[in-house]
Amino acid sequence: MTRTNQLSVPFNKAYLTGNETSYMKQAMKGGPLTGDGPFTKRASALLTQILGAKHSLLTTSCTHALDMTALLLDLEPGDEVIVPSFTFCSTANACALRGAVPVFVDCRPDTLNLDERQVEAAVTGRTKAIVVVHYAGVAVEMDAIEAIARKHGLVVIEDNAHGIGGTYRGRKLGSIGAMATQSFHETKNVQCGEGGALILNDDTYFERAEIIREKGTNRGQFFRGMVDKYRWIDIGSSYLPSDLLAAFLTAQLEHFTDIQRRRKHIWNSYHQRLATWAVEQGVAQPSVPDDREHPAHLYYLLLPDLDSRQRMLKHLLGHGVLGTFHYQPLHLSPAGMKFGRTGPEGCPVTEDVADRLLRLPLYGGMADADIDLVIGAVESFHPRG
Repeated sequence: MTRTNQLSVPFNKAYLTGNETSYMKQAMKGGPLTGDGPFTKRASALLTQILGAKHSLLTTSCTHALDMTALLLDLEPGDEVIVPSFTFCSTANACALRGAVPVFVDCRPDTLNLDERQVEAAVTGRTKAIVVVHYAGVAVEMDAIEAIARKHGLVVIEDNAHGIGGTYRGRKLGSIGAMATQSFHETKNVQCGEGGALILNDDTYFERAEIIREKGTNRGQFFRGMVDKYRWIDIGSSYLPSDLLAAFLTAQLEHFTDIQRRRKHIWNSYHQRLATWAVEQGVAQPSVPDDREHPAHLYYLLLPDLDSRQRMLKHLLGHGVLGTFHYQPLHLSPAGMKFGRTGPEGCPVTEDVADRLLRLPLYGGMADADIDLVIGAVESFHPRG
């Protein structure tokens, strides 16, 4: 393959269904552009159906949805929340903002998910919740997590930023925990540039969540005619996105099946066509247990070591392909060491995979020629020499 300095395949490119512009024009023409307008309601209904959840509240980001979970849990200084170290900082930041302590637990070496076998050892009398992250959209061992939560009276929250469309033993991700959060960032399967949602599967949280999302007011009840005026009821903030963003998101959610078909074609092409190369080169491919479906959110390779990962990133770039690494261990980060603590068994697997993981480009608009180019670039790299 000829080396090039020109980027041919970016890591990500926002996929558009074709209806985003027309829906946004409808929103601008009909109004209102504030939140909870017609498109907010349409998008929320579509999302609830896709997830098989009880309630969906659109938010300005998944980060803000996570912040809302901490408010709903009434976290206080000294409380603890178990989180994976191998995740984005927003997962831990939500509890740290309330003065609570994120307790970092290691990931499994196969799925890279929170290791359910190490969770109970991290539980203390101050533990309030377990936050799971379905890495790459492959489900955490939820039966074991739920059993621990029941035993110790803990709330389970799904950080489902990767997981829309995934399942665990027939249950849809996002519908299992008492609460879940979604991301609609540009890099996600369904996106509106920046956006998110709080998913509520326990009815007891819904009324307060709606108030928290509306700056702590009962404005939603007022517009439904349930109260004669709206007032400041609780703590909260402005977590509600405009109906303009909801219009964009509606177009994406309506084409969810088509988006998933495209992404799975890319994921399966990588997985099948790189299998022989991976075995020969000592490179690990993603692990997906038989009892769950994944939504083809991302595709990664685990190189033998940090040096080979870094050399492969440079090699791919030289062939016009932008690959990238992923999460760095939160328990070793400056903020993680300041605000959190590490579980009793440490996080050696997280430290290892963070150095070796490499993500390949995967986005809905990738053509077969782009897939061929990426695969050719990967196969021309030899990490062992």
